[in-house]
Amino acid sequence: MIKTPICDMLNIEYPIFQGGMAWVANAKLAAAVSNAGGLGIIAAMNSNGEQLRAEIQKCKKLTDKPFGVNVMLMSPFADEAAKVVIEENISVVTTGAGNPSKYMKDWTQAGIKVIPVVPSTAMAKLVERVGASAVIAEGGESGGHIGEITTMALVPQVVSAVSIPVIAAGGIGDGRGVAAAFMLGAVGVQLGTRFLVADECSIHETYKEKVLKAKDIDTITTGKRLGHPVRSIKTPFSRRMFKCEYDANVSDEELEQMGVGSLRKAALDGDLENGSFLAGQIAGMVTKRQSCREIITEIFDEAEAELKGALKWVK
Repeated sequence: MIKTPICDMLNIEYPIFQGGMAWVANAKLAAAVSNAGGLGIIAAMNSNGEQLRAEIQKCKKLTDKPFGVNVMLMSPFADEAAKVVIEENISVVTTGAGNPSKYMKDWTQAGIKVIPVVPSTAMAKLVERVGASAVIAEGGESGGHIGEITTMALVPQVVSAVSIPVIAAGGIGDGRGVAAAFMLGAVGVQLGTRFLVADECSIHETYKEKVLKAKDIDTITTGKRLGHPVRSIKTPFSRRMFKCEYDANVSDEELEQMGVGSLRKAALDGDLENGSFLAGQIAGMVTKRQSCREIITEIFDEAEAELKGALKWVK
């Protein structure tokens, strides 16, 4: 069985996090991942404090295992979320879309393990200085908001840059990806796209079908012009967004407005014309529906087999 320092740090069975995906990572999914031995994560997204509290309390009823909350730092309710995770005695907080320094002192004093998502070595060093327990080095292969550097290039550089544990994310969907992440120096992985088709994931059936039918070239990146690129599955909406991005007659404000509410329309309504179906490049490898427990055990059985055979080329 694979066990790494992150398992001991967070009291989890398998070194795997479920990504804090907005409109996807709710109490039901997070609890299922935690009950299966991983770290389930609730997405605070743009929820206000009381909405987040309700989701946390729902998760507590579904699992007695550790779970975390992802705080999106660009949210207008980030201050409220920062207080709620303390009040609800959350053991792990992951962060994205910004610099968490503002909240680090209060969180660490409350005993929270803070594990920010970082797209670069500079950000990894910064969050280590202010008290992060670990970092999630996320490459541009991932779904949702992405950075420029690929996972293969980013992870080993972050591992060399910091002394805290590194979790690899982006483009990981099976045991081979997990084994590769360990070889790059990571002590765990974070997966998002694979969990989109989990039995316990509540997204619209159309969303799940888009992931299951995706091929290797079926994702697209939009939003580079706006400074916050996003990876999603190719749909009428994402193709229209991409075309408008290179149209000088479309203003930045109009382009921003096009994306407002698009993820909710995908996740809740399955709206292909107006919804943004966020998914990573690994979508082409996701071909079957499984429970969270089946996903996790299969991935780590595969990873263990790959690692045991890793010396076959060494003479």
